[in-house]
Amino acid sequence: MPTYFDLFRSLSEELDPKRLQRKFLRALLEMQGVSRGSIWIKTGEGYQCVEALGQQSASIMGLQVRVDEPSIVGWVIEHRQMTVAEPGVDGRHYGAAEDGLDVKSSKILCFPLFLRDGTVYGAVQIIDTSLRKSRLNLNSGYLDNIQELIDVGSISLSNALRYRQKLEETESLKHTLEQIRGGRRLIGQGPAFQKARELMESYAMTEYPVLITGESGTGKELFARQIHQLSLRREAPFLVQNCSAIPETLLESELFGYAKGAFTGAVKNRVGLFEAATGGTLFLDEIGDMPLNLQARILRVIQDGEVKPLGSNQARQVDVRIVSATHRNLTQMVAEDRFREDLFYRLSVLPLPLPSLRERPEDIPLLLRHFMNQEAGKMQVPPKRLSSVAMDLLTTYGWGGNIRELENFVRYILVTSEKEVVEGKDLPPPMTDVGQRRRRSDRRLPPGRPFSEEERDASQSFSFGRRSWEELERDYVLYLMKTYGWNITRAAKMAKVNRSTFVSRMRRLGIAKKR
Repeated sequence: MPTYFDLFRSLSEELDPKRLQRKFLRALLEMQGVSRGSIWIKTGEGYQCVEALGQQSASIMGLQVRVDEPSIVGWVIEHRQMTVAEPGVDGRHYGAAEDGLDVKSSKILCFPLFLRDGTVYGAVQIIDTSLRKSRLNLNSGYLDNIQELIDVGSISLSNALRYRQKLEETESLKHTLEQIRGGRRLIGQGPAFQKARELMESYAMTEYPVLITGESGTGKELFARQIHQLSLRREAPFLVQNCSAIPETLLESELFGYAKGAFTGAVKNRVGLFEAATGGTLFLDEIGDMPLNLQARILRVIQDGEVKPLGSNQARQVDVRIVSATHRNLTQMVAEDRFREDLFYRLSVLPLPLPSLRERPEDIPLLLRHFMNQEAGKMQVPPKRLSSVAMDLLTTYGWGGNIRELENFVRYILVTSEKEVVEGKDLPPPMTDVGQRRRRSDRRLPPGRPFSEEERDASQSFSFGRRSWEELERDYVLYLMKTYGWNITRAAKMAKVNRSTFVSRMRRLGIAKKR
């Protein structure tokens, strides 16, 4: 039997309330040589059993006794003192608690549980079930030893309960801060956004594949995550694979896994994403960039619900919901034999087109405020405000990179501007230029008045007129370079050409950044 010192140390070191309750109660029962006992906590409605040991203890756990019902634990808690009672004789005993028990209590020893400030928050019962009622040692000296253990256990238990409460509060606060700082939520109130959101919510509770389409930066992955979170698969994994981010051979092994010895470097078996996501959702981003031979394998997974790792002869059953996304026109790719028609129809059972930011201008102020607060919180600086002129310019700007570009703009402003209120003149040139051109092009000229040179330039930026192909191409490249701050990689991505092709066109057109 452990010494008192060992018990005290064990109780004081335990921070999990559930384990501490059980350890505390078991120690008391061992000291008295009995096997039944329970711990009760005072609640708003009365007293609740939170721990029980002994035969048929499960029927006692969670039992509620009202304040107006007679009970030994109630008497001890309200009178703040220990007592000994005999069921059947003592009117304080709550007999209904033992109606379903094969073995009844014959004698009950009950102690109050105190907080550090002297408040009684519960009671502990040590129960004798012998017919002779002789198991409990009621010697005053021995009861003093038990009282010492109860005093230590009572405080340790209250500390553990407070620790658990603070931990839960901290986790809740952490989750809230992550939501504020992480920005992983859907934001929008315009009709185009609401239509996409309603579709997403209706799709979530089904098991069918969803194909999300839209320009880069419209939030396709965020919508995919929301579909998973609202689905019956929310407790299972949500895994992501960008089909354009890695070479074809690596993509195949990532998706399907491989067996040991399948290729040089395969020193052990590896589970692929389809198998790892079993029971959950696999999000295949940029599915339009997937090679044709892999498309055939994806089709097999959808049709048969099985995968075969590289180098293995054995197929494995998987249960995965596929959500895919692309910024490409898959219908056109099917017509050009660059995407399998059968796979397209399998993936697009539930199509979800996302609007560009240009199609939801009413959401731009809302998104700007959200990202401003979010990024300012990350940087631990006050958020900046946008003047009405600046907000007007940003609302009329084209946002070629959509929400991703808007988010990066907010970061740029927080870093580069020292002003509390950002004016229109403080915005980078692409946004001010485009905003001014749009407003000028919207003006109605009086009959007979010709365009000024400035107005002609503005109108030409929005029409083909008599301009040559080379002039149009040059204006387009200049627009992209200004929009993305002369970042060639981003501009080429927006133009949907590789970087080397974009650079060669810049050279041919004589476009270079002024130094």
